[in-house]
Amino acid sequence: MKFPGSVLVSLVLFLSEMTAALCLSVAYRAAGDRMWHWLTLLFALLPCALVQLSLVFIHRDVSRDRPLVLLLHLLQLGPLVRCVEAFCIYFHAGRVEDPYVSITKKWQVPKDGYSEEIEKEVGQAEHKLCVHRSAFSRASVIQAFLGSAPQLTLQLYICIMQQEVTAARSTFMMLSLLSIVYGALRCNILAIKIKYDDYDVRVKPVAYLCIFLWRSLEIATRVTVLVLFSSVLQIWTLPVVLVNFLGFCFYPWILFWHSKSPFPEIVEKEFSRVGTTIVLCLLTFLYAGINMFCWSAVQVELSVPDLISKSQNWTQMTVYYVLRLVENAFLLMMWYIYRTDIYLYVCAPLLFLRLLLCYCMAVFFMLVFYQFCHPCKKLFSSSITEALLTCSKFLCFSCKSPKSAVLTDKAVMKSPENSDETRSSGKTMHSQKGNPHQSVSSNA
Repeated sequence: MKFPGSVLVSLVLFLSEMTAALCLSVAYRAAGDRMWHWLTLLFALLPCALVQLSLVFIHRDVSRDRPLVLLLHLLQLGPLVRCVEAFCIYFHAGRVEDPYVSITKKWQVPKDGYSEEIEKEVGQAEHKLCVHRSAFSRASVIQAFLGSAPQLTLQLYICIMQQEVTAARSTFMMLSLLSIVYGALRCNILAIKIKYDDYDVRVKPVAYLCIFLWRSLEIATRVTVLVLFSSVLQIWTLPVVLVNFLGFCFYPWILFWHSKSPFPEIVEKEFSRVGTTIVLCLLTFLYAGINMFCWSAVQVELSVPDLISKSQNWTQMTVYYVLRLVENAFLLMMWYIYRTDIYLYVCAPLLFLRLLLCYCMAVFFMLVFYQFCHPCKKLFSSSITEALLTCSKFLCFSCKSPKSAVLTDKAVMKSPENSDETRSSGKTMHSQKGNPHQSVSSNA
């Protein structure tokens, strides 16, 4: 049985970030900054409440007689209770034989073209521990992109506006960035396990390192670009955020309505249609929050039973990163044009190039991960390099097609048959010009 290290890491990040947010909020209130105080408090408590709801939903505490646990969730102490339960299960496992044991069958990732089926006995304690890991993974994603990402953006904006980076604020921003990167990492691992559920997936440390570098560069660049743009063009910040957020929020629903599939009823048997709709709206809300800051490895598809697309869509990923790079460059250009006096001692062209370079480095580490470090790369129908070559060939073909059409027209005009026809037509016209009476008599 694996040590529940992910549960412990999620709890430490959750508690440390909540503590730092509350301390910083109190400091803002004491300094008289009421707006920063309430925004910091809002971005801390709202995701905390959503984390409690997700833990209650996954463990199905509403249908069970556990009033003490529900009370602790209402007091925002749910993650602490769940972590204690997980470690109690881990340390008491093996002392008493499980009365119920299930057998799971999974395939090995192919090696040298061969794959073997593995049978494994899963006891009741291990199954409960697996549920705890899954619940904390999803809670980490919610905490990262609905709490830590807005919090990091807010605190960096305050630092720029006040032109001061305090020790408390820098520590809080570092914790928020770690929380976002960890949530993105858990999102990648969840996507791999959902898409390749029939296989025994084992992620190597090199893959974790590659994902960490990829996500940290991508998220840090995105947050910095948004903050720089909002610091000089506050009026246009809201339209940019709304277009991004609402576009990603309604995209799964548009695909669902276009597919004309029946309404999904498999979220939870005890839920009514209204409850199912609320859960699906929260899912798309989280999906939009992730895509606001980085590429979500999990693609929501409401027309399938699992609500998650299991196909690897390289085209969609390529389009996302190309459009995001263009958007980041455009926002940085607007910041460069309209920058104010607070950036007087900042080398703006160098910062512009550094941010674009960091985003390109994030894309590079993403390519390295999918090409060399992905645990299921042998199951890909086509590698990412082949997909990029196909896209580049398509773009080259589309660029060359107008030129080839022009060359074909010119070749047709200069062909021997056309030249003979023009010569014959020229002779006829010459003969008609040489014998005007003949043409007149023929007309008569």
